[in-house]
Amino acid sequence: MGCRPQHLNLPFLLLAVTTSLVVSPYAAQAQPAATVSQARFAPDLEVARAALAKYSDPFAAVKDGYFSTLGCIDFPNGMMDGPVQYPAGAMGVHFLNAANIGPKLDPAKPQVLIYEPVGDKLVLAAAEWFVPVAVAGDVAPTIFGQTLAGPMDGHEPIMPVSLRHYDLHVWLWKDNPRGMFSSTNSNMKCAAASPYTVTIGMHH
Repeated sequence: MGCRPQHLNLPFLLLAVTTSLVVSPYAAQAQPAATVSQARFAPDLEVARAALAKYSDPFAAVKDGYFSTLGCIDFPNGMMDGPVQYPAGAMGVHFLNAANIGPKLDPAKPQVLIYEPVGDKLVLAAAEWFVPVAVAGDVAPTIFGQTLAGPMDGHEPIMPVSLRHYDLHVWLWKDNPRGMFSSTNSNMKCAAASPYTVTIGMHH
């Protein structure tokens, strides 16, 4: 069903595949994942958290096909993008695995890993399940009992506006005051002075 990933016209994937952690501004050293309150996770979330824990080492993520989009995405004032609300906060640095894009979602194979820059290190904070509209059609996919947000335009500069998609952020390692499935996290920080911080304002 839908298009196979290699058939998608996704220019930003070329950037993701050719821009590895080797040229990242952050050191690729393993760091403890950002702490999450010791609440009991639903079984499917526990499966995901355990399966993805190895990616606290960014080199392990690169080895498995995740590549950095470099920018730390920040929504300091929050915004609305069509049906999707982005509360004030940040998303962090996205690592994309194009091979995981498809019509079916797997708790152990998110399309995106999200890291927080802490000094010159990257700390695993969240994962994102991402499905282009070209793959999903008009029916929003579901995972973890949640319906993916969207459809929404792509988020420049890490993807073209024309890449309409559905997505779900899951803050498995970083405490989020607005809840585990919020699109942004007010506890997430992007360095304001960094040339790699991408600030998205009130219009998108």
